[in-house]
Amino acid sequence: MYVFYNNKGIGDVLLIPLKSAQHAKFSMETYKDVVRIIDHETNEVTGYNLFNASKYLTELENGKIKLDQNLLEQLKDIFKQNQVNGELDIDLSPKFVVGYVTDIAPHENADKLRVCQVDVGAEQLQIVCGALNVDKDQKVVVAKIGAVMPSGLEIKPSNLRGVDSFGMICSQKELGIPDAPKEKGIYVLPSDAKIGEEFAI
Repeated sequence: MYVFYNNKGIGDVLLIPLKSAQHAKFSMETYKDVVRIIDHETNEVTGYNLFNASKYLTELENGKIKLDQNLLEQLKDIFKQNQVNGELDIDLSPKFVVGYVTDIAPHENADKLRVCQVDVGAEQLQIVCGALNVDKDQKVVVAKIGAVMPSGLEIKPSNLRGVDSFGMICSQKELGIPDAPKEKGIYVLPSDAKIGEEFAI
């Protein structure tokens, strides 16, 4: 997960996105320098804005900043200073990981979909995939539940024509990789890629 800082573009504000926006209407709660952003229809917290960020965090660099445990603890302390109600509860486990397709089967209700069993290290995921080039014994990039794609799409549990799916096997284009092939298909990784290891995007 990343947070974003662009002092020249938007000012001394740290953007902390938690979920992709599902609706256009938002409500906001202000706690001194912290603003909580809430989806008006679902009532879910979609993120926070920390104003005067450089007052609290030294050595902020412009661009996207990986949210690690150390930065998360600093943010929790900042939220306490600003008397923000509720905990800043963020899962820092990797959301984009190397997966290994252990099994693949036809989808019973859709000719163009296949049901994949994918080992992502700590667990096995069932993922429905429509890519023509997906196959057994491939190492692939998996976006797990909770991942937010470069497009802003949030990966959620889904049911595709009667079959549950818990993640997405990604293409280079979906991952925002520069010069991604124009041909459709998943990104097949080299055989030496380590199952369960984080894939940085």
